[in-house]
Amino acid sequence: MKNLKIPEATVSRLSVYSRFLEEVEKRGITSISSGEIAEGIGGTPAQVRKDLAYFGEFGTRGVGYNVHSLNEQMVKILGLGKTWKVILVGAGNLGSALSQYKGFRDRGFDIIAVFDNDLKKVGLMLNGIAIYPISQIADFINEHDVRIAIIAVPAAYAQDVADTMVDTKIQGILNFAPVVLTVPEEIETRNVDLAVNLEVLSFNIESNQRATN
Repeated sequence: MKNLKIPEATVSRLSVYSRFLEEVEKRGITSISSGEIAEGIGGTPAQVRKDLAYFGEFGTRGVGYNVHSLNEQMVKILGLGKTWKVILVGAGNLGSALSQYKGFRDRGFDIIAVFDNDLKKVGLMLNGIAIYPISQIADFINEHDVRIAIIAVPAAYAQDVADTMVDTKIQGILNFAPVVLTVPEEIETRNVDLAVNLEVLSFNIESNQRATN
C-alpha cells in the first residue's frame, strides 16, 4: 500500500465497493470495469479508479478487475480478514436494534456482550447476547481482548461510558449518542448522529427545491 494519507471518504467508499463486489460475485460475475462498479454504487468511474489507486494497481487496462481478487484486497485493506470482538453499551431501543443487525456479523464484527445500568436488565439476554452491569466494562474488555465498543446510551451518560474505556484495550468507539466524546487520540472514534443525518437530508431536499423554483 502506498504511504499516503488516505481520505476518510475514500475508506468509506471502499466498504461500499466491497459489499457491492460481494453481491456481484454471488451472481456469478467474474470480471468488472470501473464503470460498472460506479454504476452499481452510484459514483463515477474516475472516482472508483482514484480510490483504488491509493492502494496499488488492481486491474488490467481494457480488461477490468477480477471481482473475487479485488474484493479480497478490499477486505484485507479494511481489516476484515478476521473476527472483531465488539461490546455494546446500552440495552434500550437503539441498542436492541443494533444487537440484532445481521450486517455486523456478516462483516466480521461479533457483539459478544451488552452493558447497561438498569439492574432489571442485567442478567437477561438481548437478542441472544448477555447483559452485564456497566461496572464490569473495563474488566470484561481486558479479559476478552475487546478492541471495539459501540455506545448507544443517552447523551448525558456517553462521556462517562467512554471514560471507563480509556485505560482498557479499546482502540475504537462507534458512538451513537448525540454528543462529541473526548477521548485520547489513540482511540479512534466515529460519531453516528441520526438527527444530523436527517437534517442534512432535509437541507438537501430544500436546496434542490429552491434551485428548481
